Amino acid sequence: MSKFNKIETGIKDLIVIEPTVFGDDRGFFMEAYSKKDFLEMVISNSPAGEIYNIGGFNEEQNINIVKLTLDTVARIKNEEPKYYLITYVQDRLGHDARYAIDPTKIVTELGWYPETDFITDIEKTIKWYLDNQEWVNMVS
Repeated sequence: MSKFNKIETGIKDLIVIEPTVFGDDRGFFMEAYSKKDFLEMVISNSPAGEIYNIGGFNEEQNINIVKLTLDTVARIKNEEPKYYLITYVQDRLGHDARYAIDPTKIVTELGWYPETDFITDIEKTIKWYLDNQEWVNMVS
């Protein structure tokens, strides 16, 4: 598994620290999504108290997300990817082998689906972190 429990934390770690991948890399990530769009749709179109899982039907292994992030940072900064920053460590006992949800309900009941694909969203997020280094340093 990776210490990238949240993609945003992983991006910050790549810029500020370095990525770590745990265990046998059975972990997965799902597509980023627009929380604002989701909340507006749910508030406007669903009964009070209804529960929905949000996802983009896009699971990926941690190592692939780490490499995609390194590739994206390198492309934006016009440099070579720093794969040597990746550190593999033993998984902790009892760590989840997979994080995943089934977002079918929100698609079928509300017609919601992510507006952009994962690669577009991860690139926008990485650019934001690179452009907001003062904030990144403040929360690190």
